[in-house]
Amino acid sequence: MAEEDAQEKTEEPTAKRLEKAMEDGTVLQSKDLMVFTTLFAGLLVYFGLLSISNLMLGQWGAFFQFDMKEFQGEAVRQSFEAVKYIIGWGLIIGIPLVISVLMTQVSLSGTINVAPKAMAFKGNKINPVNGLKRMFGPKALFELGKSVIKVVFLIGAAGTIMFTQLPTLMTASHASLMNGLARVHDVFVALFVTLLLVLAFIALLDVLYQRHTHLKQLKMSKQEVKDENKQTEGSPEVKGKIRRMQMESSARASQQRQALDDVPSATAIITNPTHFAVALKYEVGERGAPVILAMGRGKMAADIIEIANKETVPIFQSPLLARALFFTGNIGHEIHEELFSAVAAVLAFIFRIANGEELEAPDVEIPDDLKFTETGGQINA
Repeated sequence: MAEEDAQEKTEEPTAKRLEKAMEDGTVLQSKDLMVFTTLFAGLLVYFGLLSISNLMLGQWGAFFQFDMKEFQGEAVRQSFEAVKYIIGWGLIIGIPLVISVLMTQVSLSGTINVAPKAMAFKGNKINPVNGLKRMFGPKALFELGKSVIKVVFLIGAAGTIMFTQLPTLMTASHASLMNGLARVHDVFVALFVTLLLVLAFIALLDVLYQRHTHLKQLKMSKQEVKDENKQTEGSPEVKGKIRRMQMESSARASQQRQALDDVPSATAIITNPTHFAVALKYEVGERGAPVILAMGRGKMAADIIEIANKETVPIFQSPLLARALFFTGNIGHEIHEELFSAVAAVLAFIFRIANGEELEAPDVEIPDDLKFTETGGQINA
């Protein structure tokens, strides 16, 4: 039962699911809305050009006026001019219609989506069996029923207008040419507007239906949401481990920053000479090994060295020893037992220098297994 609930598509689509749907060309569409907006834009263009219709007819009629003495040359020239005229007015009429189509799609899906995947060749589209399933499937039958209802509505509306305007059309033949055309124009406009109103109602119903089916198609099961989250953000175990590492790193950085206050009381600073710095504390005669007061690398090491210089804390440069102390020690703890001898030699040298003796720096010996590179890798002996 729990497995069925996990597979039931009850969850809203995620942003990633919506993005993938757009890549596949699955966006909200409504053919009926496209038809309505295109015809509405066409009606606006018609009214816009109505004021210059006489000029357009005059220009078009001029193409059929020839000088019979130069008929052949005139016919060719007039033909080219007619083609240019048709293309020009075709663009004037067609561009607003194209813009209306694009704006309609933007209003539905929020963007003009170009999906190469949707345009790619799909072999199953030419499969006769799949074609028959699409032709006689439930979806095809539903679309057929919709089309029949739309045709009935449109024919009914057109028939009603034609019936009510029949007296006007019958008397148009007895009027003058201009009056007759005006009457026909009025009937045409009334018919066109009525059909647009019917199409607007049909388009509204279709948009609501298409939106419902589109969202239903994109809905996800709880398992799909979980799987997507794992793919996007990783498994909970990995995320938990990353968070723990981040928290540990943050705590370590905070501890290192607080430990800077103890640098002035350090006995000596072991450096790399600049990349690493470890502050050690040791009182002669006390039991136990030297304790690490502060340590760091990079900017933190530079801060330790700067404080040590201000407080005249002795600084001893030994790259191998500094790295060994850094990678094996912790602030507030004693140094690694295998480094006792090396640190003792350094501290003894510092104490004797402080007493005024002139000595050469000791050659510090570091165990092979405690020799590290700057990234923490072991140096092969």
